[in-house]
Amino acid sequence: MTSRRISTPLKIGGVAVGAGAPIAVQSMTKTDTRDIAATINQIKELEDCGCEIVRVAVPDKEAAEGISAIRKSISLPLIADIHFDYRLALAALQAGADGLRLNPGNIHDKAQIARIAGAAKERGIPIRIGVNAGSLPPNFEPDAPLVSRMVDMVLEEIGFLESLDFNLIKVSLKAFDVPTTIQAYQLIADKIPYPLHLGITEAGLPRAGAIRSAVGIGILLYQGIGDTIRVSLTTHPCEEVFVAYEILKSLGLRQRGPTLVSCPSCGRAEVDVISLAESVNKHLQKVTKPIKVAVMGCVVNGPGEAKDADIGIACGKGKGAIFRKGKVVGMVSEENFLEALMAEIDSLFRS
Repeated sequence: MTSRRISTPLKIGGVAVGAGAPIAVQSMTKTDTRDIAATINQIKELEDCGCEIVRVAVPDKEAAEGISAIRKSISLPLIADIHFDYRLALAALQAGADGLRLNPGNIHDKAQIARIAGAAKERGIPIRIGVNAGSLPPNFEPDAPLVSRMVDMVLEEIGFLESLDFNLIKVSLKAFDVPTTIQAYQLIADKIPYPLHLGITEAGLPRAGAIRSAVGIGILLYQGIGDTIRVSLTTHPCEEVFVAYEILKSLGLRQRGPTLVSCPSCGRAEVDVISLAESVNKHLQKVTKPIKVAVMGCVVNGPGEAKDADIGIACGKGKGAIFRKGKVVGMVSEENFLEALMAEIDSLFRS
């Protein structure tokens, strides 16, 4: 893995971003922000599943003003997502937003941007310059390649904010197309010092969207690029948080909750490994401590293949071997597989 790109530090609420801080997991509510109770409830769900920064849509003045009541009822940093109307950004700042996301593709007026930057600077509030491939103005470098247009738009916006002595900046350059997204981040990474927020925009339904996001975000993280991430899926936002942590865990960048190692099963298996793995996964969903659990279908090879698991089971016909760190610590009958494995996990937490 490439050494991580070190960016300038930011604080979004109480969360440190950049300068080598842990890569923060972000999501966005799917509620109507004007429905304050529903939005608060979903943010609390997100907090419970490990979300560290939350963004809300601000389509009108009512939504902007609702940020005040929402902010008082939650503990996560709250980012206001602003499009088209600069006055909504000012209202969101007045209401107590911890950060802004501005799309330079749809707020163009320099005087309006200057007013936002002035109000944000006064409060010490960061602004994310969030460029989306699909919302670039058609008259902005129309003959240039898409990736170049995305990067140049970011650089133009940064240059203007810096001319106002504003540098509380975070940047994102998102597209649905994975290669376009990767190339845009790679191109900008050495040109600016600011933190980068990663994501594949409008990635889709959970199964395909999780894969698309894992490929795009994962490649960039492996190259040392990225300070915050959001997985954009057409589903409940807690699923976005789950996938984000799985991406980070798979690269050894963050550890939260269990990691399940399970063999795919094959003709050698003499038990229903798939059902057992699904049952174990269900029981692990409420676990927040980092632990690696293995469910293997072969008594002979199981412990060796999953030797770095904290706890595991290798199944054979009618019986299974419980192991810790590759060493067998007991044998159990098939009807007790799940119970014995969970008891061993509980024992590990108590020790």
